[in-house]
Formats: sequence, structure tokens, C-alpha cells
Amino acid sequence: MTQRPLGAQISHMLKDRGVDVIFGIPGVHNQEMYRGIEEAGLTHVLARHEQGAGFMADGYARATGKPGVAYVITGPGVCNIMTPMGQAYSDSVPMLVLSSCLDETEGTRGQLHQMKDQEAAAATVCDWSATARTASAAYTLIDRALFEFDAQRKRPKHITFPIALLQGNADAAPKMPQAVVSLPDPIDGQVAGLADMIHEARRPLFIFGGGAVHLDFAAAVMANLGAASLSTYAGRGIIPSSDPLHFGAPLARPSSVDVIASADLVIVMGSELSEVDLWRHTLGHTARLVRVDIDPEVLCDRHGADYAILADCFAVLDQLSDLFDAPLDTDWTAAEVTKARAKWRTEVEAERVGILPVVDALREGLPVDTLIYSDMTQFAYAAKEVWPMEQSGLWHHPCGFGTLGYALPAAIGGKIGAGDQPVVAIAGDYGFQYTLQELMVAVELNLCLPIIIWDNGKLGEIEDSMVHAQIAPNAVVQKNPDFVKLADAYGCATAAPKSLVDLKAAVIKALGADGPTVIHVTSEIN
Repeated sequence: MTQRPLGAQISHMLKDRGVDVIFGIPGVHNQEMYRGIEEAGLTHVLARHEQGAGFMADGYARATGKPGVAYVITGPGVCNIMTPMGQAYSDSVPMLVLSSCLDETEGTRGQLHQMKDQEAAAATVCDWSATARTASAAYTLIDRALFEFDAQRKRPKHITFPIALLQGNADAAPKMPQAVVSLPDPIDGQVAGLADMIHEARRPLFIFGGGAVHLDFAAAVMANLGAASLSTYAGRGIIPSSDPLHFGAPLARPSSVDVIASADLVIVMGSELSEVDLWRHTLGHTARLVRVDIDPEVLCDRHGADYAILADCFAVLDQLSDLFDAPLDTDWTAAEVTKARAKWRTEVEAERVGILPVVDALREGLPVDTLIYSDMTQFAYAAKEVWPMEQSGLWHHPCGFGTLGYALPAAIGGKIGAGDQPVVAIAGDYGFQYTLQELMVAVELNLCLPIIIWDNGKLGEIEDSMVHAQIAPNAVVQKNPDFVKLADAYGCATAAPKSLVDLKAAVIKALGADGPTVIHVTSEIN
């Protein structure tokens, strides 16, 4: 057949472009998109809610570097996946959401799944949202999305297709365009200018963000420059925690300002230095500020770069490494880094009493290459600050949009993408219940996935915030289900360790299980 329904052609097109997995839920409005899935050779993962499908696509994209693709229906399907789209937008994750839409909405009211403006609604939480009115437009928009994932900052896109268009016959998509896609290189002389600044500095300080992930050679360059380094939460592991001049990820600590202010040159690579990176309005630098980023908006933000390089961090650091023949002698010392890190750990211990011993026990039970997906929970907030990272791109947290319910479905998508690599989900007792229905997906697919539930019986972070603001804590304590019995009902393996030794053993056992394991940990563990 030279023609088939457009919905089927789209699946074949995606497979031809390198897509292997689709996350979603079929419905009467988007069923034509499912006509070609098996024939095209795509794997479809059936989520229990469109929000789960979106988070799975997000987790898959973070684990693989490939776009996470989701199919959803008109109206409520789009609304349900908008939260994951917002999360993917804030965290620069390549997600492609394909939905059906009504053929017309102005002359007819009361249609199934009707929205006033579905395209515009989705546009509020993604890079762009567009309606394909022809088969040719559908193919063009898909290729545009895939191209932009490679050529600029990765952010989610939404394409919607009228139902009649999906049902109608169409020619096959054109062959995949042959194009060499690369991120921008620095302009001639820019890196040399940066090198001159570094030569003149006695305390150069690099700050690495999520946009610099996978710079595997960064530690060697830092050692050659004699530079100290910090990272955002998303940039952890770019410089290994074992590096003697790496301060870790303390940017949200007020006293990190003291370190930053002591530098005589600050170079920020691949970070927008957002509110959730700093939790203050200013970075705290007193010296010249250099920004390296592929997003021009970042280079002219409130932090006021003195020297801006619109380029890929990899290209800049690679050129910089070629300009230094011998290691530089600077004023940074390993002793001051060790002292600062010890101080910050003590602060975390004081703020989150009893959590760090549990964090340490969990870490001891996990291989160093474990992919971790965490939720908005005090356990993760503490762990992110102290967990040593020797590799980048291993810990994924819903930083920017800050949604609850992220960890479980994202870890499912991550495990599907990561294969044999160990994957763990960390959720709080409250946030876990946002998307707990996706537990059935992990059971259905026999995913080896330890799921840590940190149960303190309350919204602990909100309670602390209310007390700090002198507000009588209200609506922060909830009655929880029996999580072990709940997991049993889903067909999960379970564990309820009472000691730190038992926790470590439970995690090790779960990593060898044929299916998911819910590990229920209360704040009374010792």
C-alpha cells in the first residue's frame, strides 16, 4: 500500500526516525494513532493515567538521551499530561506529546472531550504547541520537533491532529532528512579571551549546571586549571565528588555565597542559575562573571554576565583544555573545600534530623551507576545535598516545576530505557499517592525496580515552612494506607525494614528481584 491512515503513517515515521517506545493511553479519539504501532515495530507502554505516561516519557528521555514520546487523547488526555510537560520544560527534557483534537470547536458545543483551545492550553507548559491540518504539516512538525531536540535547548513540544485527518489516508512520510546537527560553537577568539582571564586569576571558580551534563573530561580540565568547582543539583557528578577542589552542590546553602564571593573569576557553564538552584536572588559573586550557554535568554538574565559565550559547553571546555600546556598554580586548597563540605553536611543534619543515616545506608546498598528518580520529599532534599556522585546524569529530580508524583512513573520510564542498569525510585508517603496506580505498569512489565517510600506521616516540608513563617500548621498531617498491603494488592514484592542494616539488605535483594519491590521506610528506622 502506498497510502494508509495518517495515524498509522505517523507511527511508521517515528520508527524511521529512531523512536522505539511510546507511552500513552488509547481512546476513541486517538485510536487511529494505534493502528500502525505494532506494524511499525514500536513498543507501547500502557500507563494508568496520562500524567503517568508523561512522567514515564520524561524518565525515559533522561535515561537514554532520546526523546520521550507520548500518545494522548483530546481534551482530558492533554490536560492530564500538561503537568509532566511543565516539568519537562523547566528541566530541559526532550518530550514529544502527540494528541488528537476535534475537527472544529467554534460551530458545535458539547462534543466529547471538548476544550475551548487545546493548542493554546498546551502551549502554556511547553516550547511550542501546534495543530497539523494536513498530512504534510504533520510530518513537517514532527521533523521540526526532532531536529530542535538536537539543535537547541531540549524542551517539550506538543502536536495535535484533527480526528478526521488521522482517519484519512495519506502518503507515507518522506525519508528522514539527511542533516548534520550540532550545537553552536564559540566565536573565534572567545575561548582565548576566557583563557586569558583564567591565566590572570588566582581563584577561578567553575559552576556546572544540567546543561553541561556528560562533560566526562571536565575534571581533568579543572585539575589543569587549578580551578575549584560547584554544581547545581542537575549538574552533580560532572565533577566527581572525590575531586579535592569540588565543593559539591551547596548553591542553595546561604554560606555558599562566602565561597563564591572569594573567587576572583566565576565561570558558569550550562545553568540558568534559577530560583530553585540558588533560593536567593543573586549568585553572590563579586568578581567578573562568565556565562556559557546555548540559550541566549540565559546569557542576558538578572545575573548580568560580564562575558557571555553563546555556545555548547562541550565545545568551549574542549577548546579551553587545548590552551593550557601545564597545570596552573592557584590559591584554592583541598583543606578549605573539605572544611566547607563538612560544615554544609552538619547544617543538613541539623535541619533534617535523622535522615542522613538513612541516606547513607541506602547509598551503601546501591551500585555507583544507579539511576535515581526522586520526588518532592524531605528525604530527597537532604540526600541531594550530601550524596556523593562520581558520574553525571544519574540523579533525576523534578527541580523546576516541582511536581509531586514524579518519581515512580519517571523511574518506570527510566528503567525501560536503561535496561540492565539499576534504577531506583524515591518518593515521600504523600507524593507517592499522586501516581501510585502506575505501580501496576512496573508489575505488568516485570521491571526490577526498588521503590523507596519515606513515610513520616505528614507533609513535613510544608509543616516546617509554616512553623518558620509563624503559621499554625494546618492540613499537613494525613492518614496513610498500609503501604505494604497496598503493594501486595498490586502484586509487588515488599519490605518494611526496621533497621539501617535491614534497609541495606532489602535494597540489595530488590535489585535482584524479578519485578518491582516497594520498600516502606518510616522515620522511626534506626
